[in-house]
Amino acid sequence: MTARRDLEAAGSLMEDLYREVILEHYRSPRNKGELDGPTCAADGANPLCGDQIHVDVQLQGDNIEDLRFSGQGCSISQASASMMTEQVSGHDRAHAQAAIDAFQQLMLTGEPGDFDLGDSEMLVGVAKFPARVKCASLAWKTLEQALDTRSADPVTTDERTTSDG
Repeated sequence: MTARRDLEAAGSLMEDLYREVILEHYRSPRNKGELDGPTCAADGANPLCGDQIHVDVQLQGDNIEDLRFSGQGCSISQASASMMTEQVSGHDRAHAQAAIDAFQQLMLTGEPGDFDLGDSEMLVGVAKFPARVKCASLAWKTLEQALDTRSADPVTTDERTTSDG
């Protein structure tokens, strides 16, 4: 029984650590604000929760020179946006897409795969709550939309809303 209690205590400590990192990003978000004259931008919304995200990207060639987000929403959506900006700023589009894909995998399976998502991996517990996955994924999907220069459709996490009408 002692080993089981130790394991439960360790799990509780990890959950506390994850919660603290998420709250730190929520209370002191990194890269929050807007860019003057971004190369590309996108807006995203989670109508079921009320989360709204705007992402500005400054590209230099294929590199993400600067990245900012603005908006409002729950602590998970805002912390995830902060973590996302730290993960991809200063990297190229390929790195950003790999990070987006790894984050989506984390949200769907609870496993990040081989890609190091940094603080974003602290959102692993969100994968257990489908409604919260939408909150955590919003900024990442909005960044993906901003980097996809072929599409100007707004991002939504509401399956009832489609581009087909």
